[in-house]
Amino acid sequence: MGRRSPLGNPSVLLLVLTCVIIFCCPFNVVEGVIGVSWGRQTSHRLIPSMVVDLLLQNGIRHLKVFSVSDNVLEAFAGGQIAITVTLPNEALKHIVNTGVASYWLQQKIRKHQMKNINITSLHVGSQPFSRFYRTETYDNAVDTLKIIQKALRSNGYENIMATTPHFTDVLMPGIKKPSEADFRPDLKEKMVEFVRVLNDTNAPFVMDIFPIHFVAENKWDIEFAFLDNKSNFSIEDNGHVYTNVFEFVYDSFVTAIAKAGVPNLKVMVGQIGWPTDGYPGANVANAERFFREFISFVKSTKGTPLRPGISIDVYIHSLVDENLSRISLGAFQRHWGVYTSNGEPKYKIDFSGAHWDIYPTTAKGVVLMPKRWCVFNGDKTNLAKVENQVRRACAEADCTSLLPGGSCSHLTFEQNVSYAFNRYFQMNSQYSSNGSSCDFEKLATVVAVDPSVGTCKFPVEILAAERAETDGLTKSRAGERLQGSFRSAIVLSLLLILLLRLI
Repeated sequence: MGRRSPLGNPSVLLLVLTCVIIFCCPFNVVEGVIGVSWGRQTSHRLIPSMVVDLLLQNGIRHLKVFSVSDNVLEAFAGGQIAITVTLPNEALKHIVNTGVASYWLQQKIRKHQMKNINITSLHVGSQPFSRFYRTETYDNAVDTLKIIQKALRSNGYENIMATTPHFTDVLMPGIKKPSEADFRPDLKEKMVEFVRVLNDTNAPFVMDIFPIHFVAENKWDIEFAFLDNKSNFSIEDNGHVYTNVFEFVYDSFVTAIAKAGVPNLKVMVGQIGWPTDGYPGANVANAERFFREFISFVKSTKGTPLRPGISIDVYIHSLVDENLSRISLGAFQRHWGVYTSNGEPKYKIDFSGAHWDIYPTTAKGVVLMPKRWCVFNGDKTNLAKVENQVRRACAEADCTSLLPGGSCSHLTFEQNVSYAFNRYFQMNSQYSSNGSSCDFEKLATVVAVDPSVGTCKFPVEILAAERAETDGLTKSRAGERLQGSFRSAIVLSLLLILLLRLI
C-alpha cells in the first residue's frame, strides 16, 4: 500500500492554504490620505469654484478650511472632496451647552450636507493650548469638544468626526529622544482628559508640525528636517534610529499619548508645510525636496519606528500663500503655499507620491490685472519722505520678502523702495478711491517693464472676484490668522535695511 501524502490530511491542507494566502496575498494597509489646507487670508484670492477645479485636477480629495463660509462650501456641492471645517478658537467660549452647539452644527454643517457637500470632520479650535505665537490660550477647548461631540451624537451626525489639532509646543521642550516625550507639566491634566475624550469617541489625535522650525528651534542640522537626510546626524533611542524630524516628532506624540493612558490612539497630521520665503532655508528648492520624499513616505505606509507599517493621514499646509496672515513668528508665515495667490505653482510636487517630476496643475480662469508696476522714481532729495512712504506701503501691503533671508533681501536701496511701492499698488488693485495708488507724494511712477530682479519677483495681482473678509475671525489681538503686532517690527526692520543700503 502506497504512502499517503500529508496533503491528504485536511488539517495539514488547511495550514498550507493559510500560509499561501498570507505570503502570496498579503493584507494591504490602506495608504494615508494626502489632503491640503486652504487659508483665505489674502487681499486678492481665487474664487472657490477655481479651487475646486484645481484640487480635482491634481487628484486631491481632502481639504481643510479654517472657517465656515457659505460661498466657499457651496462651491463643493457634489461631494467629490471630503471637507474638514474649523470652529475658530474665538468661538469656543460661545459653545456653552449642547443647545448652542446643535444650532451651530445645523447652520454650519447640516444645511451644507443637505446640499450634497461632503463635510466629514470638524476641528474644534486650532492649537488652543499653544503659546508659541500668542499669549492667549483657550483653556475651555476640552469642555467645548465634549459639548460638540455630545451634540453630534444626539443630533445624528454619525459620519462627522470631531477633534482638535495641537502644535508641537504642547510637548515638553528640549526632549532629546522620543522616549523622553511627555505633555508639558502645566498641560498634562488637560491633555490626559483630552486624549481620553478622543479615545471614547474613536477620534484621532491631530498634530501640527513645521519641520524647518522644529529643527531650527532645537539647533539641529537642517538636513534632519528632510526625509532623505544627507548628513550623518541621527538620533538613537532604545534601538530605534531616527534620521528625520517627522518620525522623531510623530513618535514623541505617540509616547506622550501612551503616557496619558491611551497607547493605541490614532495620530494624524493636521498641518505640515515648508515655507518658500522669509526664513533661513525657506526656499522653493527645499520645499520641493521635502515634499518629494515626504509624500512618497506617506503613500508607502512605512510608518515610524514606534508604529511601523501604519498609514498616516496628513494635510499639507497650505494651498496658497496668504499675504494677510498673521506674522508673529516671522515673515515665513505668509509663504506656506504650494501656489502663489494667483494660482501659479511655485515648485514641482506630485500628490500621488509616485515621484513624477511634474508641476501641479495651474489654476484655470485666473485673470491678471494689467502688466504694470509701480516703482520708485529715484528722487532721494528728501529721505525722510521716502522713509515715511515706505512705512505707509509696508504697513498695509506684504513686504516680508525684503527681510533677511527673504527672496528679495539682496536688493539695492532703490529696488527696496520700488518693491514696497509695487506691493501696495498691487494690493490696492492698481487703483485707489483717493486717486492713483502709485503716487507716494510724487516719489513713484508706473512702468510697463517688469522690474523683477533674479529670485525677487515683483508680482502683478489677480483680478479677483472677492476681497478678503474675516469669515468669523477677528482683527483683534486674539485674531488667529490675521495680521499681528509683528507688522510694526517688520516696518522698522525694513527702514533700517533701507538706511544701511543707502549708506
